[in-house]
Amino acid sequence: MDNNATTRVAPEVLEVMLPFFKDKYGNPSSIHSFGGSVKKHINTAREQVASLLNAKPSEIFFTSCGSESDNLAIQGFCREHAGNTKLITSAVEHPAVRECCRSMAGNNIPLHEIGVDNEGLLDKEMLGKISMDNHTLVTIMWANNETGVLFPLQEIAEMVKKRGGIVHTDAVQAVGKIPVNLQDVPLDMLSLSGHKLHAPKGVGAIFIREGINIAPLVYGGHQEHGIRAGTENVPYIVGLGKACELAAEHMEEENTRVRAMRDRLEKGLLESCKDAKLNGYPEQRLPNTTNISFEFIEGESILLLLNEHNIAASSGSACTTGSLEPSHVITAMGVPDTLAHSSIRFSLSIYSTEKEVDIVLRDMPDIVDYLRRLSPFVKE
Repeated sequence: MDNNATTRVAPEVLEVMLPFFKDKYGNPSSIHSFGGSVKKHINTAREQVASLLNAKPSEIFFTSCGSESDNLAIQGFCREHAGNTKLITSAVEHPAVRECCRSMAGNNIPLHEIGVDNEGLLDKEMLGKISMDNHTLVTIMWANNETGVLFPLQEIAEMVKKRGGIVHTDAVQAVGKIPVNLQDVPLDMLSLSGHKLHAPKGVGAIFIREGINIAPLVYGGHQEHGIRAGTENVPYIVGLGKACELAAEHMEEENTRVRAMRDRLEKGLLESCKDAKLNGYPEQRLPNTTNISFEFIEGESILLLLNEHNIAASSGSACTTGSLEPSHVITAMGVPDTLAHSSIRFSLSIYSTEKEVDIVLRDMPDIVDYLRRLSPFVKE
């Protein structure tokens, strides 16, 4: 129930990766055929990623993860446009974007954070009031990792492009779950991560549209056309390519069977658990994600008891990192403290089953009732 945190590696992905650990281990930059023959598999993977995004293979560059891709987009743009850059982002971004932007702001780069309403929808009016030019980078996530709320990226991108800005999106949670067509959506850069769509951890990619220039973060060899130096992680790149191919095949399942399971889970929890509230806009959401608050109890306590029932979920609160502060996403939505501290995210995948949903629906009400009896905030 925590597939937004990571997903299992698809069996088909593992199968195509294995030869590159044993038999096809050559360096793709080598001039000899043993290494050079590996290069074609990287090219195939690049085509597979590009196909899922409806982009050109030449616009796809491999990285180690989504966080690196985000940092490459933001820091790379700021370095390329040194002295003139302006950054615009949202108040609910993943830390990979949020902390990177704030780091750049510490270097005297102007930063604007756009707020959201109580359903997690972006304040587009505020975005429209900020001046932009070709030194302005707007980095807005496609889908929120905690609530699953989708931002209207096509509308946002068109607005920014008309005003001269450059657009990047952290699409780590969106790619593989909803259709992404970069011929229709005028984005300049897009980040994705392998382990969110059934590839292994340790591989990601960034789309950089032709004509957009950014400075690299890692200098060295000529790999990835000079955008990202370092010998390519061939097995994982091959695995990412296969995962993207499979994601295209399973897109309909994500948006029908998985969505139906998510809806059944969500409806059941809201009906069976008193004082439960959905966080996020009900309609414009990822098909696999629900975020629910259970008023008057701590999210950490819920997670610990779920874990005793062998159920893995995630809290919208940062309390598991030693802080009792609620998630910045939930806070930005104006959720009251009594609800913000108790938000729990359930996120499914194509490997989730109806039986697993049944188990959560069976055990969660008892967990909530037990914690409510212990809560000093609940009056009999």
